[in-house]
Amino acid sequence: MSNIRILFLGDIVGEPGRKAVIARLPEIKREQDVDFVIANGENAAGGKGITPRIAIDLLRAGVAVITTGDHVWDQKEITDYLPTEPRVLRPLNYPDGTPGAGSVVLDTAKGRVAVMQAQGRTFMRPELENPFLAAEVEARRLRDEEGVMVIFLDFHAEATSEKIAMGHAMDGLVSVVAGTHTHVQTADEAILPGGTGTLTDAGMCGPVESILGRVAESVVWKFKTSMPTRFPIARGPVRLCGLVAEINPASGLCESIRRFMEIHDTETAPAAPPA
Repeated sequence: MSNIRILFLGDIVGEPGRKAVIARLPEIKREQDVDFVIANGENAAGGKGITPRIAIDLLRAGVAVITTGDHVWDQKEITDYLPTEPRVLRPLNYPDGTPGAGSVVLDTAKGRVAVMQAQGRTFMRPELENPFLAAEVEARRLRDEEGVMVIFLDFHAEATSEKIAMGHAMDGLVSVVAGTHTHVQTADEAILPGGTGTLTDAGMCGPVESILGRVAESVVWKFKTSMPTRFPIARGPVRLCGLVAEINPASGLCESIRRFMEIHDTETAPAAPPA
């Protein structure tokens, strides 16, 4: 059987980001010959969280699994929605009893694919369970109990060192470890000795002329004055960032990984549904 090709899109930021993803995804899947799409949607609703309606729009557009992160609870409707939609994940290292799940297994024409998400603790939420221990336990469960070899981990973390460390910790146990959260695509894609593909940060799907997707002037003003202010979502062309990985479905090992990036003019895209 031929390799399974996975497209992963980094943090979708606000209406411009989701509008561009919805408009471009069908063509990107054809151009990249993609079998399976994962996207981080934790900033899709005005830059803070995701709503059920936005999740449904992204799933209908061709995203197979939506991951989230530290903003997962920012939209109150999501708490009741997560238990009803297994394809929208929250970090797996929340305590037992937290709504939703941190992993999902889906069937594809080339075999089963598991997607996991964990959240880092350095400079983030230290009260969460240890992501290294939780991710290892879940990956081994997926392999031993579910029999899944192709496993993709979105590690949503702030510190570069923590994300790189996760790649090494999971080397040979999962197919890909992709970092999210910092919105800046890194240039360190690699396949580690055990066969796991890594990228420290996949980047964002958000406005090009911005600071992490927000209006630049508002963020600069904050740095200059230290005064509280709003950070509106920027407008204009959108940079879609992520990665494309080819994985051997029999071994679960990553055989190639490369960054993905294109710029899309949202003004020419169909209108996205309101959040």
